[in-house]
Amino acid sequence: MRAIVVSAPGGPENLDWREVPDPEPGPGEVLVEVAATAVNRGDISQRQGHYPPPPGASEYLGLECSGRIVALGPGTEDSGHRVGDEVCALLSGGGYAELVAVPVGQVLPVPAGVGLVEAAALPEVACTVWANVFLTAGLRAGEALLVHGGASGIGTFAIQAARAFGARVLTTAGSEAKLERCRRLGADVAVDYRSEDFAARVREETGGRGVDVVLDIMGGSYLDANLRSLAVGGRLVVIGLMGGRRAELDLGRMLVKRLSVHAATLRSRPLEEKAAIVTQVAEQVWPLVEKGTIRPVVDRVLPLSRAAEAHRVLEASEHVGKILLVTDPQHSP
Repeated sequence: MRAIVVSAPGGPENLDWREVPDPEPGPGEVLVEVAATAVNRGDISQRQGHYPPPPGASEYLGLECSGRIVALGPGTEDSGHRVGDEVCALLSGGGYAELVAVPVGQVLPVPAGVGLVEAAALPEVACTVWANVFLTAGLRAGEALLVHGGASGIGTFAIQAARAFGARVLTTAGSEAKLERCRRLGADVAVDYRSEDFAARVREETGGRGVDVVLDIMGGSYLDANLRSLAVGGRLVVIGLMGGRRAELDLGRMLVKRLSVHAATLRSRPLEEKAAIVTQVAEQVWPLVEKGTIRPVVDRVLPLSRAAEAHRVLEASEHVGKILLVTDPQHSP
C-alpha cells in the first residue's frame, strides 16, 4: 500500500507519499480500506516529533478514517461487522494510508445520509466532544458552554452537539467570517478573541454568572481567563496546549467558586475505554447526525498525496471545520 511517511521530525515538507508494507489485522481488529482521513492538530504534533503514537499503534499519522472493511481479524467474526461494510473509525494512528488495522470496538457505521468520504470528518470530533463535554464535564440541558476555537473541527461539532442537547453556547474565533459561521451553526454568542476580552464578554452575556463548562484547546495562556469565565460549580476541560503547557493556578478562586479543572487526551486511553466512548457516540450522537441536527463541517478535500498542503492550511488556521484527505484523487475537487 501507499502511505504518508514522516521522513524526519520537522515541517510539512517532511511528509512523503511512498509504498510501505500492508498492515495485517491482529486479534480483535478489522482491516479497513481507507477512503478518507482527516487532518488533526495531533498529526502536526506527531509530525514535529512531539506526540508519538501509543505502544502498538501504527507509526503513520491519522487519528480517524472512513472506508470499507476488507478483512476480519481473529476474534471479530461475531462482532456484527462484515467484509464490505462502509464504516468510519477512531484511530490511534494509521489513517494517512490506503489500509489501516482498527480495533473492532473503535469502528462505527457510516451514519445514514452522510457520504463515505464526508464520514471521515466525524469520529475524532464526535468522540472527543462526547468524552470531554458530556462525560467528563457533565454538560446538561439548560447550562452554558464556552467553546474555544469555534471554527475548528472540534469547535464546529461541539457547538452543534451542545445546542442539540439543550445548552446555550458561547464561542471564540479569530475573524468575522469565522464568527458568522459559528453563529450559523448555533452559537448564541460569538466573540473575537483577537479584539475582545472573552472572559469579560462571557460575564456580560451571562449577567455576571459565567458559563458552566469551558472546552479549551489553548491551555496555559487561557487558564486564568477560563477560570474567570466559569460560574460557581463550573468545569474547565483542557484538550489542547496551543497556548502553552504552564500557567499559575489561582486555587483561591477555585475554592470560593467550587471549580474543577480536567485535562485529557483521547488517543492514549485504554482500548476498553475508547470502545465504551464509541458505543455511546453510536447510541447518543449518531441519531442526531442521521436527523441532520448535527452535520459534519468540511472545509476542503485534498488527495492524500497532498498532505503537506493540508498541514500548512491547518497550521495557518485558514480553515473552518475539517480538512479531509482522500486516497482516490477523483473524490477531491
